[in-house]
Amino acid sequence: MDFGLRQNDVMNMSRLILASASKSRADLLRGSGLEIEVIPAHLDEEIIKAEKLSVVETALKLSKAKAAFISKQYPDGLVIGADQMMECEGVRFDKPDSLEKAKEQLQFLRGKTHRLISAVGLVKNGETLWSHHQMAELEMRNFSDGFLEDYLKQVGDDVTTTVGGYRLEEIGVQLFDRIEGDYFTILGLPLLAVLDFLRKQDMIEI
Repeated sequence: MDFGLRQNDVMNMSRLILASASKSRADLLRGSGLEIEVIPAHLDEEIIKAEKLSVVETALKLSKAKAAFISKQYPDGLVIGADQMMECEGVRFDKPDSLEKAKEQLQFLRGKTHRLISAVGLVKNGETLWSHHQMAELEMRNFSDGFLEDYLKQVGDDVTTTVGGYRLEEIGVQLFDRIEGDYFTILGLPLLAVLDFLRKQDMIEI
C-alpha cells in the first residue's frame, strides 16, 4: 500500500523555490511530494560569519539572507533558504576546500562529539514568514588511520561538498558511534518542521 503523497495531493502554490544548491535538500523536499524550483543564492556568506554571532544565530541569519536574496528576484515565490553549521569544542567548521583539509578536519573530529545546526527561513515578497533551527549531536568513533585513508579514497572530492566531510546516508555513517537528533536535520534541512509550517499555512493538504 502506498502512503506517499500523490502529485495531486500537493496544493497549488504560486511558486516554491529552494535557494540552495544542495542536492540533499532538493531531494528531501521533492521526496516529500513538493514541487520546487532550485535557484541557488550566491551571496557573500563571510560578511555574516564575521559578525561574531553565536553559531545558531549565524545559521539562522544565513538561511534568511539566502531566501531574501532570491525573493528580491522572484517576489511571487515562496523561497526556502537553508544553512548548516558545524561546531566541535568551540571550533566552527566550513566545507573543506580540499581532500587534505577534509582529512585534517576528520582527524580533529575523530573520537569527539560535534554539533550540526540546520536552519531554515521562508521568505515571500521580501518578508520573512518563518524561521526555525534544529540541532543534532554526532559522536565519531576512534577509527584507524587506515580506515580514514580508505574512506577518503572511496568518497573522493565529494568529501568537500558537506560541512562535516561526510554523508550520513552513504558510507559516512561508518564514521560514527552515536547519533542524537533528527535525521533530516543532519542531512541539512529540518524537513518535518518545514512541512508542518506549510500545512498550517494551508499550502499543502493536512
